[in-house]
Amino acid sequence: MLRANTRSVRAASAFPLAILALQQAQPIPIQQPGMMPMPVAAGPSESFGHGPVKVALLLPLSGDPGTASVGMALANASKLAISFIEANPNIAENITITLQDTSTSVEGAASAASAAVTDGAKLIPGPLRADQVTAAGAVARSAGLPLIGFSNNPNAASPGVYLLSVLPDAEMKRSLAYVRSRGRRGIAGIFPNSEFGQAQQGAFRQQAAVAGYQPQAVYGFSSAGEVQQVISRALPLIQSGVIDTLFLPDRASAPTFAAALQQAGLAPGAVLLVGSADWQGDAAILQSSQLSGALYPSVDDGGLNAIRGDYRARFGTQPHPLATIAYTATILANVNTLSMANPPYNPSLMLAASGFNGRDGMFRFLGNGRSEYGLVIKKLAPGGAVTVDGVRL
Repeated sequence: MLRANTRSVRAASAFPLAILALQQAQPIPIQQPGMMPMPVAAGPSESFGHGPVKVALLLPLSGDPGTASVGMALANASKLAISFIEANPNIAENITITLQDTSTSVEGAASAASAAVTDGAKLIPGPLRADQVTAAGAVARSAGLPLIGFSNNPNAASPGVYLLSVLPDAEMKRSLAYVRSRGRRGIAGIFPNSEFGQAQQGAFRQQAAVAGYQPQAVYGFSSAGEVQQVISRALPLIQSGVIDTLFLPDRASAPTFAAALQQAGLAPGAVLLVGSADWQGDAAILQSSQLSGALYPSVDDGGLNAIRGDYRARFGTQPHPLATIAYTATILANVNTLSMANPPYNPSLMLAASGFNGRDGMFRFLGNGRSEYGLVIKKLAPGGAVTVDGVRL
């Protein structure tokens, strides 16, 4: 059965620990998938850090238990980043972070953003979901404050509302450039008929043109019941060699489509399967024998690995794969050239072409609020995923 795609943001890769271009870039650690972290106290009264610049971290700390557990994991990662700043004599402590609970509603996100404005925040990292980022971003924009959202849905971005996530455009750009370099000629893609699926499809079409491709076919589906229909349409083109590379970015459905291809009699390796950064660390993806040999773009997981030990020691569990996003946002917020500027976090600095270096690697913000990341290409193998091409922005 197809699984609902519940992951609204991505993260996990290695980068130097201290901070982002515009200053010296020290490597920032990354996190990897694991057990859910221990809860943190919810509510706007919880603050950490002792710097003069107020930063409001908007996260779902109540409401739906699954979403709230992710929010708590991100809050823990932000605390870990503040501890790193406090323990490092070479880094000034410029910020104080106040947690604002968005719960899991759009109204909660807008209310939390309003509370942040009233409290005098100069920057708002979060929230997590695209609809909440849009709602909180509208409040922040009306107050003249920048917001750094954690959604990977590019539709949530706008000038001044930045997304600190690996977005479909960056994934498709990296993957298409790689398959082009490997001599692949005929590409096609299968995308869910959801808002995010449409964003993935749009990125595929746009970046295919940039890479010099004209897709041979683009398929959409709305339910698991349509898998066989899509495969029956694609199979003749694959068997004839017209399609030699098939993009399956939706991690929830990728194993199902791969199994359907095999059940239709397609020989292993007859078509190269390409996924997305959402594949990283997903148990169903890793356990699917039909996906063996498939490629996908990913942040380098060195950053997540770098904070794993400290996170476990402090919170008693493994960091969530998205923890590196909150860690990076906290470090970014503390950067001298951003936080102590007049005004702080102004667009001329946030949009620096040189970008920044965070737990998930090199990244930069664009004028439309979207981000670009340096990504690696990984290949699924029986023992797990291995990197076959290094970081490229």
